[in-house]
Amino acid sequence: MDAAKCIENGLGVLGIEFGSTRIKAVIIDESYKPIAEGGHEWENRFENGVWTYSLDDIWTGLKDCYADLKKNVKEKYGVTIKKFAAIGFSAMMHGYMAFDKDGNLMVPFRTWRNTITGEAAEKLTKEFNFNIPQRWSIAHLYQSILNGEEHVVKIDFLSTLAVYIHYMLTGKRVAGVGEASGMFPIDSSTGDYNASMVAKFDSLIADKGFPWKLRDILPKVLTAGDEAGILTEAGAKLLDESGDLEAGIPLCPPEGDAGTGMAATNSVAKRTGNVSAGTSIFAMVVLEKDLSKVYPIIDIVTTPDGSNVGMVHCNNCTSDINAWVNIIAEAIEATGGTVDKGKLYVTLFNKALEGDADCGGLISYNYLSGESVTGLDAGRPMFVRTPDAKFNLANFMRTHIYSAFATLKTGCDVMIRDEGVRVDTLYGHGGIFKTKGVAQSILAAALNSPVSVMETAGEGGAWGMALLAAYMIRKASGEALGDFLQTKVFAGQKGETIKPEAALAEGFDKFEEVYLKGLAAEKAAVENI
Repeated sequence: MDAAKCIENGLGVLGIEFGSTRIKAVIIDESYKPIAEGGHEWENRFENGVWTYSLDDIWTGLKDCYADLKKNVKEKYGVTIKKFAAIGFSAMMHGYMAFDKDGNLMVPFRTWRNTITGEAAEKLTKEFNFNIPQRWSIAHLYQSILNGEEHVVKIDFLSTLAVYIHYMLTGKRVAGVGEASGMFPIDSSTGDYNASMVAKFDSLIADKGFPWKLRDILPKVLTAGDEAGILTEAGAKLLDESGDLEAGIPLCPPEGDAGTGMAATNSVAKRTGNVSAGTSIFAMVVLEKDLSKVYPIIDIVTTPDGSNVGMVHCNNCTSDINAWVNIIAEAIEATGGTVDKGKLYVTLFNKALEGDADCGGLISYNYLSGESVTGLDAGRPMFVRTPDAKFNLANFMRTHIYSAFATLKTGCDVMIRDEGVRVDTLYGHGGIFKTKGVAQSILAAALNSPVSVMETAGEGGAWGMALLAAYMIRKASGEALGDFLQTKVFAGQKGETIKPEAALAEGFDKFEEVYLKGLAAEKAAVENI
């Protein structure tokens, strides 16, 4: 069936993901290929010491993204969208959205980017003997309690962004298990919140006399393939103000960007992994067994179907690269030139390959925000060079790409080198991999591991979310998510694998050594600038 008929007959599947800088919608056809997309650019705000998005930002962004999708479909296929076979929503994970019984958001949405829960994260990690990162919802909740914040007693529903969107469109307070694993620890044997840790938390706050227990306010956990409600009449109007979209469409469990990244890279099976690079960057490896001990820089989350995953998450990745490219573009325009941003990125990335393996004495810190992995509560993007450094464009660009992966390397080294976690296939996806072979070869050197990039690597999380929605309605009886992806989605798909080059890996190790020592300067910048 051609794309127009697929959409007109309501057989397309819609995935929408709220990324840090872009909301993206993708429709896939019955062969799981993208046939239409829409988007909306947005940015977080830093208000009163908190990284946030307003509710207006969220709903204006969603409606504009969907309107853009509708417009593109109408222009390309001459069809007006009225229904889908299924819909799925995903978003950047973690964070804190606390609602009262009347549905009012009581404090501004605190996103994953915030590093303001250090005391809570440390105490909960000790209490649970399980790493609780600062960005997790439970860390935000407990920090609010430790701070004595007045709103806590009134909490009726604790949510993440994806869970909130899903709830408003369906009336169901549910979370996919991968998304839920970034709120509170999951017991992979039950596919639900860890019961003993829930009991410990309730006991920990018992003296506060709150009218709720933890399970009362957390969303119900669902796994990939479960039905998670249908689009209500009110929900349809929230998504499509024109009224063209029909209610009654089934929705799959809302997931986080980690889960959609795993789906989009076919890395939900054991000993597979992926690196998702955008505003933030994270590496995930599906574990064969538990790690030997708790590591503050390694999170344990789950795949969308509930298997344990070792995750290294860094708050900063491509933002500083984008800022420098914008400066270079501005310089070109100031001379009267015109700039094709896409071509400029490709040119600069390819130029990086001409640089020295250790970047020739240049160092960059891409910390726009704080970075828990390296113990920083705030960031100051910084570029440093020695007086005798080989300061040229190639080394300059190479340094910034190295910087995008440098913090990630510290955590991955613990998993792969120290813990002996085995990875047969490591997939890269995200915009940084669009220039063929550049970031891919550098990442392979950084992690000293082969890195594969599939031909769909640029599709991203919205496509991954659409795949999870398609799995809900198209899986065979008893078919596991990994089998569905392997046999129905990725069968025969082409990709390219790059093995680490010894000289490049050695150069990155030299860069990393200086990078880690230089963190003292980054910390001083945070304290004094």
